[in-house]
Amino acid sequence: MALYAELHRHLGGSVVPRVLWRYFERHSSELISRFTEYSSFEEFYTRKRNTLDEYLELHTLVEKVQTVKTLPYFIYRLVRGAYIFENLAYLELRYTPYLRTPEDLSQSERIGKMTEIVEIVGKASQISEYPIITSQILCMHSRLPYEVNKAIVDLAAQNRQYVCAIDVAGGDSYYGERLEEWVQLYDYALSLGLNTTGHVYETTAGCYPQLLPYMNRIGHGIQIPLLYPELLPELAKRNQCLEVCPTTYIKTGTLEDIRQLKLVFDRCFAAGVDIAICTDNAGLHNVRLPFEYENLLTYDIINFEQLQACQDAAFRHAFAWPYNQRPASLLHGLLQPEPLIHS
Repeated sequence: MALYAELHRHLGGSVVPRVLWRYFERHSSELISRFTEYSSFEEFYTRKRNTLDEYLELHTLVEKVQTVKTLPYFIYRLVRGAYIFENLAYLELRYTPYLRTPEDLSQSERIGKMTEIVEIVGKASQISEYPIITSQILCMHSRLPYEVNKAIVDLAAQNRQYVCAIDVAGGDSYYGERLEEWVQLYDYALSLGLNTTGHVYETTAGCYPQLLPYMNRIGHGIQIPLLYPELLPELAKRNQCLEVCPTTYIKTGTLEDIRQLKLVFDRCFAAGVDIAICTDNAGLHNVRLPFEYENLLTYDIINFEQLQACQDAAFRHAFAWPYNQRPASLLHGLLQPEPLIHS
């Protein structure tokens, strides 16, 4: 039975290393020519990086091959794996559509091509044999100009059948020099009735309290309970949920030990701030959502009751989930439990 909701997964970082390797072997062998065998490629692709910037460079490797022609190939395998191996009932995929358009076109031509990308991702995600409810979050990007980012917001508003929210990505340390611009774009998105989230408070360099009131959910946000717990009551008042992606913080060098997240969960639970546990880049990590759950339990970061609270929160805060509860809860009372047999 499909049981889980995934609220923070990047389209580029969702391609597991084996699928990417096979694609490169068949279509772009020059991109893996320096690797003698798959195992060396997997080690390179999934290893820990020193900084978030170094980690984000890996996205460009995948973005270059996620084109109009190839996106259905990657998405089919993504959805199949999410359904079979992760028991997902709901999945929000986030990405920057501009970065899937041909680089040899002009900026205005690339903006015009973004609609096609959204439609392809939307249609390719609807797979009858793997019935996951999916929606898209379109990411503005810290390295893209204002005109492109505004066009991404407009695109989201014009394609609500496929898009449930907007986001900003690309490294949270770069927002500061254009902070007024980001506030304007988020205010504009809210004026259009769009849902909002954003990569903030992931690193110590990406803490911008000015942006928090404009976000329905907070992408990562772990530095709030770690360094600025005085902000938690305001988050609780605004019913903002943190999208916490445990493996990411180890892979990016943001945290030295996953057990540092215990303080994040403890302080959020105490303050009444919801957390949705997510993967972020399941392919880059080679870690699927159930293992994120298991890891948190194994290291005594949360207990089973808290895990269930986080799983429930993911459905409550899902932007496009058509119900107000988890799938298992929908069946509660309809199925008679089997009698227990004691050995």
